[in-house]
Amino acid sequence: MTPKSRIAVYTGSFDPITLGHLHIIQRAAPLFDQLVIGIGTNAEKTSLFQPAQRVELVQQVTEELPNVRVQTFDGLAVDFVRSVDAHVMIRGIRPLTDIAGEFTMMMANHQLDPGIETLFLMAAERFAHISSSLLKQIAALSDDDVQLAKFVPKQIIGPLREKLR
Repeated sequence: MTPKSRIAVYTGSFDPITLGHLHIIQRAAPLFDQLVIGIGTNAEKTSLFQPAQRVELVQQVTEELPNVRVQTFDGLAVDFVRSVDAHVMIRGIRPLTDIAGEFTMMMANHQLDPGIETLFLMAAERFAHISSSLLKQIAALSDDDVQLAKFVPKQIIGPLREKLR
């Protein structure tokens, strides 16, 4: 990695990674020399997968993207961004209602570190409604893997089914 590498970070809980997350990753990766997927923990949510399992699942679905690496972090996202020598945070926006919360977070992050920019990528229309919470409900109530494949990468279906048994 050279000192002038363009590194961006996309943080989230990815519990589990959805097709919407993957689409944002696929769009962001070509824009940077390296895209770091930071898997954090949200104290307000009960996790389905342990952080190490989430790393493994995200690595599986991003293996064709050579400039993507995945790691866990604790604490503030801006501290994590700094720790990997990045200056850009990627944020995916789903419905317009996400914008208010993401804008507030961006402003707080800017106060914490004005040297970190936030780049918002709008979710494609076909993924705008997908959330990890929604897909957990669908997976728990439906045995149809074809339906579930509309929400998560195929590599996630087996582990998701296993966790929900």
